[in-house]
This record gives sequence, structure tokens and C-alpha cells, in this order.
Amino acid sequence: MKNKIIVALDVPEVSEALAMAKKLQHSVGVMKVGLELFTAAGPDVVRELRAMGCNVFLDLKMHDIPNTVAKSVESAVKLGASFLTVHACGGAAMLQSASDAAHGSSLQLLAVTVLTSLTDKDLLQLGIPDKPADRVHRLAKLAVECNVRGLVCSPEEVSAMRSEYPAGVVLVTPGIRPEGSAMNDQKRAATPREAIQRGSDYIVIGRPITAAADPVAAAEAIAASLRQSPLKA
Repeated sequence: MKNKIIVALDVPEVSEALAMAKKLQHSVGVMKVGLELFTAAGPDVVRELRAMGCNVFLDLKMHDIPNTVAKSVESAVKLGASFLTVHACGGAAMLQSASDAAHGSSLQLLAVTVLTSLTDKDLLQLGIPDKPADRVHRLAKLAVECNVRGLVCSPEEVSAMRSEYPAGVVLVTPGIRPEGSAMNDQKRAATPREAIQRGSDYIVIGRPITAAADPVAAAEAIAASLRQSPLKA
């Protein structure tokens, strides 16, 4: 892929998404289709992005009974998606069914652990006494044991995940905010360079690129920052 940037096409209209993708297709590595766009446009938007030559991250965070998730994974394979998210808290049977359905294809499954918008207080409200980092570790271990060889984790946990899984597991990090950007609803965030230095394979960036006055310039500035010398520890 061109680079480590996944741009989130979090818009409600397919025309807007495709126009943004056309602008950015030579500046980023992957286009992310999330729930907002997929609900509005359905699988056709994935087909159109693939027809443009874009790699697609289908971010649907699947969490259902094992058979339903397996059939959905098979559909994602047929669409030509490069990445697909499933919720690690769906349990071992669901995760293994998803892995089996993706086996032999080029689809990279990514297990979602703890959303980057959640804090300790949020987990307690859900009846989960774990700290976010402990919860991430527990769910990541379960996913990898079920042959899901990709993880979504925040910048705060990615170093530990890279230490735990030094090879063979793809780490994708949302919650990326370039220096000077608004945090919006992200609670556990980092700059692009910080996330890559900590061990991320890919970083997910939405509004700092798509809402910029010049999205291409914003994406290329981030890509250039990733080519600079590593940050000091």
C-alpha cells in the first residue's frame, strides 16, 4: 500500500465520499468506510471505491452470533475489502468463525478491543471493572488465540501490543490527531508520528484530513511527517 494512512470517509452521502476519495487516492493508503457511510450507501460504495483502485477498510465492528458474522465476512471478501473490523467482545466462537470465513483470502480481519472514546468511568458504567489498557490486553489475547491476526487499539495501548505481538499481528490505531488539531470525541489520542513510533502499522485519520481547507495538502503533510527521523524517546 502507498503509505500507512487510512482516511475515514465519515460522511453521509456517497457522492461526497467518492469525491473525497478521488482527491486523496494518491495521498493515502486506504479509504475507511464506516457505519455512517455504509448505512447510507450500502456495499455499492465499496464496489465503487474498488473500481477506482482504492484499498478499502470496511469498519463495521461486527458483533453477532458466529454464523451471521461468518456469512458477513464472506460477503466482505467478495466485495474486495482489504480490512474488516469485528468486535473482540463477541467471544471466541464468533472470532474463530470470522477467522475461518476469511481464511485463504486477502482480507485482513481486525479485532476491535476498547473504543478510543471510552474512559475508565465509561467501562465502570458498563459493569466492567478493568482499566482500558487491561481490557485491551485481555480482548487482544482472545482475538489472537482465535487466529484474528489484526488488532485495533488506541495510541495508549499500541506500545504494549507491539511488545506482546512483535510480528505477525497488524496493529491499526485510531484516535490520531496531528499537532494543533481538535480532540473532538477522542479521549486516548496521539500524533501520527507518535503512533507509528509506538508500533502502529496503520493510523486512522478522519476530520483532520477530510475537514481541512485542503485535504490533499493535509494528508501529504502527515505522510511527510512519517518519513522524518524518529521522535526522541
